Amino acid sequence: MSDIIDGLGRTSAYGALGLVLLILGIVLVDVLTPGKLPKQIWEERNRNAAITLSSALLGIGGIVFTSIWTTYDDFGKGLMSTAAFGLLGLVLMAIAFVVLDWVTPGKLGAIVVDPEPHPAVWVTACCNLSVAAIVAASIA
Repeated sequence: MSDIIDGLGRTSAYGALGLVLLILGIVLVDVLTPGKLPKQIWEERNRNAAITLSSALLGIGGIVFTSIWTTYDDFGKGLMSTAAFGLLGLVLMAIAFVVLDWVTPGKLGAIVVDPEPHPAVWVTACCNLSVAAIVAASIA
């Protein structure tokens, strides 16, 4: 029975950490794009913003999953490595967004919140998922 209680505790800790990282991902995408992201997605039903945010959340989720899956036997060390890799993933995705904005015409943040669908958003989403995959692969 104690192994179940121990497992529930560990799951709660990893789950809470994962939620914090996902919330940081939402804040990061909101900071990198003009306007308020919740309004763009939930009120204005902006698909560009939804695709960009979804890809960031999937990327962070993949990093957290991989870090937990390959975690250290030491719970504290595993929790710290998950936090470190998750934060690194967020930073690298933000840098990739800024670099992509720099090397492409127009302002990527403005395109993300444009109500008209734009193919650059798919490039941004793929960039998020690619960076996350690279971070996840480096964990294993």
